[in-house]
Amino acid sequence: MGRTLENKKEIVSNLKEALDESQMTVVIDYKGVSVAEITDLRNRLRQSGASCVVTKNTFMRRAIAEYEQWQPMEEFLKDSSAFLLLKDDLSSGIKAYRDFQKATKKTVLRGGVLEGKVLNEEEVKAIGDLPSKEELIAQIAGAINSLATKVAVGVKEVPASIARGIQAYADKDNDSGEAA
Repeated sequence: MGRTLENKKEIVSNLKEALDESQMTVVIDYKGVSVAEITDLRNRLRQSGASCVVTKNTFMRRAIAEYEQWQPMEEFLKDSSAFLLLKDDLSSGIKAYRDFQKATKKTVLRGGVLEGKVLNEEEVKAIGDLPSKEELIAQIAGAINSLATKVAVGVKEVPASIARGIQAYADKDNDSGEAA
């Protein structure tokens, strides 16, 4: 039994909702990938807040028709397509896909779309090479902590330096007083 018109509209509506929440979409060719392997990819992506959607290209065409920023994806809609919908942490999602790709060697990255711009495979991989959100936060926290430590040492050093100067002057007076 085929899909009803309402069922198809619901699928397109769900795709639109998922696209609304996404910052970037990566299109892959998943020919030859088993259901278990797609499930593995979905589990890997879920950890980074991303998702993998396998749907007919026609449904995706209808979903992106109203969105100017997703229209460039049209050129990737051929053969068997899976869509990686990346939300917040783009690099983590791409890294999860690349790990999956290394393990299975069955998928081909066609390209991606970010802010209405088409990205080729190298550009997508470059985004994946960026530090993750957590790594950036850790780097910023480390820099702030380092700065705070330097300020604290500097503030502590001023009175200590004055105290050493006064002590040296007092020692000098004591030495000259004993010599006389």
